[in-house]
Amino acid sequence: MKNRVTGIGGVFFKTKDPKAVKDWYNTHLGLNTDQWGCTFWWMDKDGNKCSTQWSPFKDDTTYFEPSKKNFMMNFRVENLEELLKELKKEGVQVMDEIQTVEEGKFGWIVDLEGNKIELWEPNDKAFL
Repeated sequence: MKNRVTGIGGVFFKTKDPKAVKDWYNTHLGLNTDQWGCTFWWMDKDGNKCSTQWSPFKDDTTYFEPSKKNFMMNFRVENLEELLKELKKEGVQVMDEIQTVEEGKFGWIVDLEGNKIELWEPNDKAFL
């Protein structure tokens, strides 16, 4: 596979009060926050409209499991299913579920330090 990761899809982190954190970032840094956090829009090298998500999660979320860390990275990828097959062959811990939603396909791996990594094959057109 030539292109595996094409960019940062999002940064997710745990906090005691996600609403207060979103409000603080809105007030002091001007982030245009909503129920999910803030979506940053940008253009890729081919002129396609793309997004990167910034999202605080409640500190008791189980979404980052099996990782015990307070953050999770999301990487944009081109061909999720093919990439997960390749990573599995390379001995990477691949979580077997692939989730397909309007925003694209999601899959998960765990790195060598136990960090859960979300891989996203985006459908940026779903946000337009």
